[in-house]
Amino acid sequence: MSRSQRRKLEERFFKAVMRVSLFGALLILSLIVFTVVQKGFRALSWNMLTQPSQGGYYLGGDEGGILNAILGSLYLAAGATGIALAIGLPVVFYLHAYLGRSPLANTTRLVFDVLWGIPSIVYGAFAFLLMLEIGMRASLLAGMLTLALVELPILVRAMDEVMRLIPPDLAESTYSLGTTRLELTRILLRQTLPGLATAILLAFGRGIGDAAAVLFTAGYTDAMPTSLSRPTASLPLAIFFQLSSPFPSVQARAYASALVLTVMILTISLLARLSLRQFSKHVIR
Repeated sequence: MSRSQRRKLEERFFKAVMRVSLFGALLILSLIVFTVVQKGFRALSWNMLTQPSQGGYYLGGDEGGILNAILGSLYLAAGATGIALAIGLPVVFYLHAYLGRSPLANTTRLVFDVLWGIPSIVYGAFAFLLMLEIGMRASLLAGMLTLALVELPILVRAMDEVMRLIPPDLAESTYSLGTTRLELTRILLRQTLPGLATAILLAFGRGIGDAAAVLFTAGYTDAMPTSLSRPTASLPLAIFFQLSSPFPSVQARAYASALVLTVMILTISLLARLSLRQFSKHVIR
């Protein structure tokens, strides 16, 4: 077999592997969406979306819904994303405007890679132990802070990779015009705005679907979220408690809750794609 024939054979083989992998990923996603829609749509109702859970909700009663869990998840994810962004954005700017390709910058990236790989249940356990030490109870604020720890490495590494795509000539040309390093961060922000918006939405989607980090820190309640110092419900935990029920009607509501959560995450993903297209006009190509 000649070298050119061997190369063509290798190309066909790896192309077939990639097609099978793509088909497998699409098949898994389709099965998940189909199962959730099939089992959840029948149990979904307007009252379920517009009312908080009440006394007999987890015992098979018809009263109540998951509005408190929907709002709780939105509050938790929004607050955590805001905290993570307030911490992560200056870190990324400092990496690129001041540290560059120094060993400290590489070490910082390695630290955030390790933090990204830590399971969210570990963050939840760490936050729970810290809460016991300072006498803090499960609350909306504690859940936000814990989710912020989960989202922070995702935001930092995603924004870092976006900024590494900026042509080096752009920074050099700005320095030649007499700009300072602090002024360079404004240019970096405008240049990477599409990627930053996408990273924020992806981190938000990660936070809204996490259950392990808020299991011990945010708690759970049937009440609407009205205070940072009180426990709050969330959709992932609502699904967990509903599936743990021995009543078939309550288990069916778990799939309805999963359908709501899936729609929310898919909407966030679509917004991320739209924001990437909308803000791309600011990018210098």
